[in-house]
Amino acid sequence: MSIDKDKIKHTAKLARISIDKNKIESLSKDLSNIFNFIEKLSKINTDKVNPLTSILDHSLRTREDKVTDGGIRDKILENSPNKNEEFFIVPKVIE
Repeated sequence: MSIDKDKIKHTAKLARISIDKNKIESLSKDLSNIFNFIEKLSKINTDKVNPLTSILDHSLRTREDKVTDGGIRDKILENSPNKNEEFFIVPKVIE
């Protein structure tokens, strides 16, 4: 698939991004190469290939889903410039 300069300009306009006119030519070549590679990948027969979540042959471990406070409230509050005994104190945003 060939991506020409007009397609790049049109896409940039739709995305509301600015592209340096000096870089449009190289961007056109790069995007064309990327789409050509995608076309090659789509032609590969992957019928007998199982999907992977990892390259390791291990199943994912599960854990019990329980809610905790983490037990580190005091360490977290040490990072705050303004705090009371249990909470961060932040400046008022809405008047």
